[in-house]
Amino acid sequence: MSPVQLSRRSLLKTSLALAATTGLVGIAAAQEKAAGRLIVAADSEPKNLNPAIVASNGVFYIASKIVEPLAEASFNGKDGLEPRLATEWQGSDDGLSATFKLREGVTWHDGKPFTSADVAFSALSVWKPLQNLGRLVFANLEKVETPDDHTAVFRFSKPTPFQLIRNALPVVTSVVPKHLYEGTDIATNPANTKPVGTGPFVFAEYKPGEYYRLTRNPNYWDKGQPQLEEIIYRVLPDRAGAASALEAEEIQLAAFSAVPLADLARIAKQPGIKVIADGYEALTYQLVVEINHRRKELADLKVRKAIAHAIDKKFVIDKVFLGYATASTGPVPKNAPEFYTDDVETYDFDVARANALLDEAGYARGPDGKRFALKLLPAPYFNETRQFGSYLRQALQEIGIDAELVNNDAAAHQKAVYTDHAFDLAVAPPVFRGDPAISTTILVRSGIPAGVGFSNQGGYENKTLDTLIDKAAETVDTTARTALYKDFQKQVTADLPLINVAEWGFITVARDTVKHVASNPRWAVSNWADTAVDS
Repeated sequence: MSPVQLSRRSLLKTSLALAATTGLVGIAAAQEKAAGRLIVAADSEPKNLNPAIVASNGVFYIASKIVEPLAEASFNGKDGLEPRLATEWQGSDDGLSATFKLREGVTWHDGKPFTSADVAFSALSVWKPLQNLGRLVFANLEKVETPDDHTAVFRFSKPTPFQLIRNALPVVTSVVPKHLYEGTDIATNPANTKPVGTGPFVFAEYKPGEYYRLTRNPNYWDKGQPQLEEIIYRVLPDRAGAASALEAEEIQLAAFSAVPLADLARIAKQPGIKVIADGYEALTYQLVVEINHRRKELADLKVRKAIAHAIDKKFVIDKVFLGYATASTGPVPKNAPEFYTDDVETYDFDVARANALLDEAGYARGPDGKRFALKLLPAPYFNETRQFGSYLRQALQEIGIDAELVNNDAAAHQKAVYTDHAFDLAVAPPVFRGDPAISTTILVRSGIPAGVGFSNQGGYENKTLDTLIDKAAETVDTTARTALYKDFQKQVTADLPLINVAEWGFITVARDTVKHVASNPRWAVSNWADTAVDS
């Protein structure tokens, strides 16, 4: 059976088969179980389900229900955080230590107690050396002291802003069990594909091409949670398949805009379906035009400014994102009010100004109306990035730049842009993860090795900006560090190492029987302990 071509009959067969695997007998028992079952769409199949190694939304979407961080994002909590495995946290005035008080009475899914030794092991053996984002946050982590089972003291060799650590907690601090990982090859440990955590759900089963199944943790530390008995992730790589399955009541929820934006107006009118734009505030995606500064024309600031003026951001918001996005002013999104400033140079849509700048730069139109040609590579990850690539090609034509559109699959795109530098312009969707030091400054910092995805592979070099970025990385005072990042935004928008076009979250579409959706700013990648389904 193809996982995309669902039917009521196929779903019933799957439900009965799943019921059998959990010891349920008879249709009555299966129906009773289904009242506590949430079936959701999954558009990818991450093979590594260890978020302590791979801090990505595709992994978090499943694994965050199993493996918990020290803290989670919150709409109402202090500093935008809510306790998970840590109940308190505090940084020293000198930036050389951070102390975490850990939750008592927590057990791993295999029954072993959770202690500070697990946090110390995770930090020193996984987050710092292996994790894509932890390498940045914990670059100067020297040791972790464990004076008792429920205290962990992080010691740093250089001042490390607690503001950065605090902002990164939901993303980089997924804790793994020391007793299962110590003494093994962490990268190939079997627990990466069958994770053991402390979360509200236990990993139960994975059938390639079909589904992942998680079951309720009866010993979860938050008594009375979770509300659900199990979560089934149906593998539905086709977005149209997710919309059809929702309408047929074969699944109950599709997150991360699994339902195409073009279908939202129609599906929102269907009885029993709700469209939810909340719950992604801490997962802001940014639509960015990456620029290869090795190209002579693009090394000219006037050319970069001309390209910025040629982009009609309102058209992009209205036509590409169908209104589900906002225009960017720079490298920090509006959803990050702690750092955001609009006191930056902006580039209104102005074709006449763009043409004038290109003329001033010495790139006159030829007899065919063309000034020069570029190679344009849109990222293939979303329909919107591909659609924007087509729009950008047309916008560049209006100012005499002939853009060759090159569409690759994900692997080929990443190699061409981030390893081979075989591009002139590229369209990228980097994620802002709560602090500019995580996945934002890396887009413009020089000296990034080739092969690092979503980083400055365009050869841009600005020593003044590099110095600012490095200073912010070690500035402990929160007010001073925040001011540096506001200056960072001004410098980036003035020199345009890249062009920020739009920023957007995602959309969740769910049956109205699903309760407590979007209860925090990272809801889709949080633990879903309070999520429920009405029978």
